[in-house]
Amino acid sequence: MPTLFIIFGLRFFFYSNEHLAIHIHAEKGDGEAKIELDPNIKLIYNKGLKQSDLRKAMKVAQIYREELIAEWHKYFG
Repeated sequence: MPTLFIIFGLRFFFYSNEHLAIHIHAEKGDGEAKIELDPNIKLIYNKGLKQSDLRKAMKVAQIYREELIAEWHKYFG
């Protein structure tokens, strides 16, 4: 599980055996969300993240979208 970065106490990562569509996971405590990055930012699921943390995760995904997509391509080829 490569960790891309940690911000606001949220860990952004993807699993080493991921699949398309390009997406990331964000977790904090026992909560986790899956956020699609391409073609658009879209919440796939939220399992236990507080709404305030989910808003932060979505905003971070929006701000760093291009960098996150580049990391996906770098890792998965």
